[in-house]
Amino acid sequence: MNDASNSGRPEGEPRSLWVATAGATDYPVLRGDLEVDVAVIGAGVAGLTAALALKRTGRTVAVIETARVGTGVTGHTTGKVTSLHRLAYTELARRHGNDTARIYGEANQAAVEHVAQLVAAEAIDCDFRRVANYTYAESDDALSLVRAEANLAARLGLPAAFTTDVPLPFPVRGAVRFDGQAQIHAVKYLRGLARAVNGEGSFVYEQTRAQQVHDGSPAVVDTEHGTVRARGIIVATNVPWGGQGLFYLRSHPHRSYLVAGRVDTPPLDATFISADEPMRSILTTSVNGTSYVLTGGEGHRVSEPGDTAARYRRLAAFAHDRLGVDKVAYRWSTQDGMPLDGLPYAGLMSPTAKHVFVITGLRKWGLSNGTAAALILADTLNGRENPWASVFNSNRITPAASARRFMKENVKTVAAVLGGKLRGRPGHTELSPGEGKVMTVNGESTAVYKDADGQAHAVSATCTHLGCTVGFNTADATWDCPCHGSRFTTEGTVIQGPAAKNLPPAQMP
Repeated sequence: MNDASNSGRPEGEPRSLWVATAGATDYPVLRGDLEVDVAVIGAGVAGLTAALALKRTGRTVAVIETARVGTGVTGHTTGKVTSLHRLAYTELARRHGNDTARIYGEANQAAVEHVAQLVAAEAIDCDFRRVANYTYAESDDALSLVRAEANLAARLGLPAAFTTDVPLPFPVRGAVRFDGQAQIHAVKYLRGLARAVNGEGSFVYEQTRAQQVHDGSPAVVDTEHGTVRARGIIVATNVPWGGQGLFYLRSHPHRSYLVAGRVDTPPLDATFISADEPMRSILTTSVNGTSYVLTGGEGHRVSEPGDTAARYRRLAAFAHDRLGVDKVAYRWSTQDGMPLDGLPYAGLMSPTAKHVFVITGLRKWGLSNGTAAALILADTLNGRENPWASVFNSNRITPAASARRFMKENVKTVAAVLGGKLRGRPGHTELSPGEGKVMTVNGESTAVYKDADGQAHAVSATCTHLGCTVGFNTADATWDCPCHGSRFTTEGTVIQGPAAKNLPPAQMP
């Protein structure tokens, strides 16, 4: 991912289709002090779903968003709302047993129906469609896997069946099919949720960065220009910033990519993901009268090297060769927390926390897992038991399911740290427009980028989370941390945590 070579930008506007076609929001910046029942940090699917669920039970809420509603991780998703998560049930049953796999499935299937109910109840215009979702197989080995997944999922009570009738424009051997699933325009959906949250004593604030959280009675969120006092706080920022709960050790950041191309054919009533490697995710949609095919994949742990532009080109080639896409219109990437034991986290931020809660580790299926997690916390803050809470418990201990992976993933992080310390070139290295490199300037590791106009920008190359050295993402023009996934603009502004502070300006070489 953090490849400094510039092999040329891939085709397509470097922007999420959902963000590009949703229009703008204009919620105010929080200025001054505010008191509500619950403060929610993060205006993605988890934060806004929790906020609306709490408001519907009579609670007042304030949602605090660093950027704009829907421009974070949820705005860069596939748009699939489904309880079929590739081959998740086989994995979860093996690691945790059938009961845990069943509860995970119940939670996600309920999330699909909750999204459908909200779309109807709040009249959210988000291109909601009911579709079937398929995990398909092209090889003999993958065929046996999807057969096993279909049989297990059906026994767990999910809408699963094995089929050889798969409506793809290329031949496959078979698939597990879940009926009654859905797809949405992710950003339009979030903006509908935000509209429903805002008002009647509840608030949505944009361009308001939460800087610190204080657990207590009341609990307090400090922002740049004010504070929010509340009985409870939900941190729903994909990866919680700061070190509380140690979620940066209990999950690892995983990056994946999407391209969207215009086509002349109407959308299929189906979405797809491959059981074979390399994984490919497929969705068709119509946005503002134009049909698109979305192709996703090329996922990797953020510490793994690779050419980002080449990843986009491989997806574009698949879309062209297999799906009839002539030219890519949009391309984007996203980053998710992968929990070490395979289960999302929803609950108290740490074993000692009393009023601060967290949602994280949504394992790349945030539209359903984030919705389920939000409903768990809404019940928790209202003093109600939730049947899924034990499986999503943020402070669970599962050594049998996660100990080996904990060692493996964190050894990779240590390797990334050591590799970063060795990175860096002497100052005065020439840069081409659009290129970025980490250089050593007066003994300091410095991230230097030259924009399209030839103007150079220099910031510290030391991630403000735990001090790893960032690397330049050529295709997305960002500084990315290979250790725990923090991302920054070329001017050093935080795009994604766990880092909470920007990269400070540095001396120009």
